[in-house]
Amino acid sequence: MTVMNAHVRNPSAVPEPGLRDAHGRTKRKLRLSLTDRCNLRCVYCMPEHPRWLPRDELLRREELLQLAQVFVAELGIREIRLTGGEPLLRADVVEIVALLGRLRALGLERIAMTSNGVPLARHAVALRAAGLDDLNVSLDAVTPEAFRRLTGGELAPVLRGIDAARAAGLPVKINSVILRGHNEDEVLPLVRWAMAEGITLRFIEFMPLDGRGYWNDARVVREDSILERLRAHYTVHAEPPTDDPAHYYLLDGRYRLGMISTISKPFCRRCDRVRLSATGMLYACLFAQTGADLRTPLRAGAGVDELRQLIRAHVWHKQAGYAERPGYVERPVTMHMLGG
Repeated sequence: MTVMNAHVRNPSAVPEPGLRDAHGRTKRKLRLSLTDRCNLRCVYCMPEHPRWLPRDELLRREELLQLAQVFVAELGIREIRLTGGEPLLRADVVEIVALLGRLRALGLERIAMTSNGVPLARHAVALRAAGLDDLNVSLDAVTPEAFRRLTGGELAPVLRGIDAARAAGLPVKINSVILRGHNEDEVLPLVRWAMAEGITLRFIEFMPLDGRGYWNDARVVREDSILERLRAHYTVHAEPPTDDPAHYYLLDGRYRLGMISTISKPFCRRCDRVRLSATGMLYACLFAQTGADLRTPLRAGAGVDELRQLIRAHVWHKQAGYAERPGYVERPVTMHMLGG
């Protein structure tokens, strides 16, 4: 990893206001996509027949790490979450985790990952040893047939991956996207499975960012609808709201369940994250139609000051978010290229 010593600053000396937008929101989290490739075909994410980008269009490892260093040392980012596509399909993913660990000396506090879990079993021990702090696994059904219909893949490798990650000492959360007409009957099985396993589950409302133009309002299973299903079987008590994107509920006084309700209850006003695609496009908002190209200036030799200014300028103009402009987002980049 190249360290840009001439520009590295003590994290406590990052100039205020750090990385902020015009709505007064400070950014502390970076979603860093490692690849556009994925081994599943989830209907809420992937195009039915994806066309993978040429590898030379993706950020090289050294470029990923250079940009990550700018975000951490210069702009106050404290958490990096590795996404995809499926990040574990990138051959150097373990090395990337280990090299990102060097940024802890510059203020980085957490290295996390979101995965579909299929390749996880063979990587879990190495990821933990490299310094991965925790992991979110996408799991939208615990019935094999329902899982196969929704993702085009098999359930068993995902469950093995979750077991392997927990055995390796990686804290795991489960993210489940619920779509009407696909897996709303999986709500109770998912809750029962998560309760039995003692693992945190978060339901996510279907967002208008899929690669097939499949989203419409009728397919969204909202938080209140899920809670109605649960109240027929459990006592449900809402916990006090926090800055976390999820609303949390206590089931039967003993199990904590999360709801990420981007559509029905947007949390845009407290958003603290930005996203960098696998091609080096910076998106200040998950729902932004356009991004800022960081790969081109980086490959042209841009220094830290220029990159910092480009990032700050783009983030400053971040829109209010989905709450202000709800509906389907038309843009060339889809979720499999940008990550969650």
